[in-house]
Amino acid sequence: MNHPEVKPRPEWVPIVKKYSVPDNRKSVSQIITSVLPYIALWILAYEAYKISFWLALPVSLLNAGFLMRTFIIQHDCGHNSFFKSTKLNNFVGSILGVITLTPYFHWRKAHAIHHATAGDLDFRGIGDIDTITVEEYMTMDWWGKFKYRFYRHPLIVFVVGPVFVFVFAHRVPMKAKKGDKKEKASVWWTNAALLVLFGGLSLLIGPKAVFAIQAPITIFSSMIGVYLFYVQHQFEDTYWRRHKEWDYARAALEGASFFKLPKVLQWFSGNIGFHHVHHLSPLIPNYNLERAHYENEIFQTAHTITLTTSFSNVFLHLWDEQRQRLISFGEYYRYYRSQKNRQTA
Repeated sequence: MNHPEVKPRPEWVPIVKKYSVPDNRKSVSQIITSVLPYIALWILAYEAYKISFWLALPVSLLNAGFLMRTFIIQHDCGHNSFFKSTKLNNFVGSILGVITLTPYFHWRKAHAIHHATAGDLDFRGIGDIDTITVEEYMTMDWWGKFKYRFYRHPLIVFVVGPVFVFVFAHRVPMKAKKGDKKEKASVWWTNAALLVLFGGLSLLIGPKAVFAIQAPITIFSSMIGVYLFYVQHQFEDTYWRRHKEWDYARAALEGASFFKLPKVLQWFSGNIGFHHVHHLSPLIPNYNLERAHYENEIFQTAHTITLTTSFSNVFLHLWDEQRQRLISFGEYYRYYRSQKNRQTA
């Protein structure tokens, strides 16, 4: 009798397992040190606003850091990694989703697709930044190229896009399917909660004050959050493969980087800079990512970026399948246009 071949477990499975156990005390502590300061700084910004908007603005900008940290907690809840209880993860994630303007269940599904398809050229466009190949770009007409270049312009990617997503796109169950009842409901539930929250605040202190305090928080936190997400996947020698060649572990360790941030920024970003570890095992709570990275050699080979080197990633837009790397529009025109001209000469 022939038995099917049993594939050995990948070496990283037992490694990440020991870091994947939530510590409820640490989780509660993170909520206390993230959400409570956010509320306190919001009130402080209002008191400052009564004197001057320009006095309130720096307080709101600082508070954007606490909102970003709150989003990371919601993010961990979405991966069922923050608490030991799934119900508690979903409850806390849904509440925090109101603070971060994010419908929890709707976002959770899109983000899960991102994790399942990151680096897969045959499954793009859900939960991530659209990236096309050089060949796809070459076959576009001038209008298609213009739209893609407009979409990937830094002003759109890091300013207009993030604000549009969190303020407007999250208000409608976009890309939801017929069976996604929970996902659709979370959008409308979040909208209703936001209406009550900001409607109540507007009645209490006035809509002008609410806008003056909340707008800088939302704009700045969404910009920084998208930047962190973007540069950790969009680096020159990142990982993109067709589905037949795609490998989950390689996509995590080679397609997500280690963003080595100053300690204060690492704290505000909830350790999301250890993105390669997170992509390999989303079940690891954010407070265990740093330890997992430094205690295991398997994570030491990840592509490392810093604040300084991350800026160059902003200008990489096309995946070159021929040379297996991301390139800029400028490099595309220098290399492929000159190559095409030589062929037609």
